[in-house]
Amino acid sequence: MNATYESCIKACLECLEACNHCFDACLQEEDVKMMADCIRMDRDCAEICAFAVKAMQTNSPFVKEICQLCADICEACGNECKKHDHNHCQRCAEACFKCAEECRKMVA
Repeated sequence: MNATYESCIKACLECLEACNHCFDACLQEEDVKMMADCIRMDRDCAEICAFAVKAMQTNSPFVKEICQLCADICEACGNECKKHDHNHCQRCAEACFKCAEECRKMVA
């Protein structure tokens, strides 16, 4: 693993896992319709995190751009998850904000 990217890759993987868990847990909630935006954001966030990890692992020339987009999507997902009181949403929001912070360090 490229040491330059190590903490960002770790944050992205943790965020991806949290988003996938939140996505699945949201589908089990009583009012799934109310969770639609959260579910949608979880999917987008997990996808961009996976893509960012791959870009960093392969030392893509577009790492900065991909990490910037990842940070923006993670922040948006975190803001959506933060609106919900469910534990899985709160844990997801925390992981998203941490990932956004790490991705922004890559861009700086």
